[in-house]
Order: sequence, then structure tokens, then C-alpha cells
Amino acid sequence: MAGNRRRPGSDRSPLLYSAVAVILVGLVLVSLRFVPGSPLRPTAGSHPVDTAAGRSTGTPTNRDARPEPSPSPSLTPLPFEATDLDDLNIKGWYAWSVLDKRTGKIIGSKNMAETSTTASMIKSWIVADYLRRTADAGQTPSDSKLDDATQIIRDSDNTRAEQFYNSVGRSASIKRLIQMCDLTDSKVASDGGWSRTALSPRDTARLGLCIDDGRAAGPKWTKWLLNEMRLVRGAGDFGIRKAFPANVQKTIAIKNGWIDRTREQEMHINCLAIGDTWTMGVMVRYPIGMGYDYGMKNCEKITEALLRPAT
Repeated sequence: MAGNRRRPGSDRSPLLYSAVAVILVGLVLVSLRFVPGSPLRPTAGSHPVDTAAGRSTGTPTNRDARPEPSPSPSLTPLPFEATDLDDLNIKGWYAWSVLDKRTGKIIGSKNMAETSTTASMIKSWIVADYLRRTADAGQTPSDSKLDDATQIIRDSDNTRAEQFYNSVGRSASIKRLIQMCDLTDSKVASDGGWSRTALSPRDTARLGLCIDDGRAAGPKWTKWLLNEMRLVRGAGDFGIRKAFPANVQKTIAIKNGWIDRTREQEMHINCLAIGDTWTMGVMVRYPIGMGYDYGMKNCEKITEALLRPAT
């Protein structure tokens, strides 16, 4: 009968309508993720993480929020400490300075910028200047010249020192010293001689650094010169390194100066030393009648007073 005939599609299952409804709801939810203020909108800290790689795959975090790297270990203290030495009962004038080779920091007495005549202490520079200039000229010192240099350093030979001083231009060499080693207090002697070169304890410590870091003798001869300075012997072996234990003394390079100044009626005693992490200059002046030994022992006495108790 015509009244019982079904229209096409009228037998679709209710499941079809349910599926369509689910899809529509899903599309609505997805669209809500992009609507400002929606609770479904992702936050800045909700980026996905690649767990396999162990790192974020979204926007990188703020670098400023990362923990600071651990600080590097502090430097071992120098064996010296700044101390008031007014109670040492030393007659005459004296001054000292210590330079930290690792940082360039200088400590010293209040008068460490005052100068005194170097005497033989300046021979360390004269030999260094000769060796560097010879190498710069593409030459190598003869065995006899190296033997001369050894005697200048180890034995403080004056005759050979004068010959070397002439070969490097006399006062022109001291001007190079002041420029190359960044000295601020020192001056060329008025008579042009090496013995009356004026250095301060502060500049003496700077000269030590200049020798140690290779500026003075150049890369080819620095190690050789430092070794010769560790082998100083006889009358010139006194002062700073004598304040250290015997096993440490042999590692310290030195060059000292000592002279009686009849014009001033003074003894001038000077000490330069180069240690593992430091360089040091000590200078003393006192009445000429007190002899050499008084000043030589006082270089050591001043050093002992500056050493830390644990040294």
C-alpha cells in the first residue's frame, strides 16, 4: 500500500548522527585553543618535551634564568703579606716590593717608588738585553760570549759587564729597559754608567717579571738566563732567597747589587728575586762605615718579616 512506503534514507542508524556530533564537538574544542583567554589555550611553559632526547622542542627557556657557573678556585696566596716593618730596628733607608706574576698586583712599602742606585743588580738586564738583541739579529752568541755572560750573572764580573754594556749601547740599553719593562720610577744615570742606574724596589719587581715572562731576554734565551740566575754563587748569593728553606732557595732566581758610594758616604745594597708565582725587590742604604754585611743581612731580614707564618 502506498501509505506504508518508506522514504529513501529514512532507515539511517542513530550512530551516524552521534559520529557527526562528536566530530563537530572536536572541531569546536580545537578552535577554542586559539581563542585568547580560553582555558584551552596553551601557556608559555606548556611546550612539548622530547623525552627521548631529554630537551625541549618548543620555545627555549630564558638563558638568564639558568644557574651561574661555579666560580673558579681562588689563587693560592703569595708567601708574603703586606706588613708594617717600622719595628725592624734597621738603620738608614730601606724599601721593598712584591709583584704577583699571576695577576700583576704589586704590594710594598710606602716608599717603594723611591729609587736607589742598582750597582750589580742591573747586570741581569744588561745580559738579557745582549741576548735578545743578538737573537733578533739572527745570530747566536759564541761559547766564549756565553761564558762571559755566565760570569757576569753568577760571579758579578765587572769587567765583562762593562764590555757587554758597551755592546748594547750603554744608556740606550737602560732606556730600553724602562720602556720594554714598563718601569715608572727609574732613570738613566747622569754619568751614563750602569752602576748608577736609578731603580726603585717597585721597578725592581717589574724587572723581575720582565725577565721571567720573556720580554727581556726573548723567547730563545729566557730559560737559560733564569737558570744562570738560580746558580748565583759566592759573594753575590745573599738576601731574599736566604729567607726560604734550602729546598726552595735553589728554585729562586736572583741578582743582587752591593757597592760603597764614597761620594754619598753610603752603602747601597739591592736584591732582586724571581720565585714561582712572584718577583721581589728589596733595597737598603745606610752609612758607609757599617760595611757590606749589614745590608746583605737586612735584605734577608726584611724578607723574613714579610713571609707568612706557614712558609
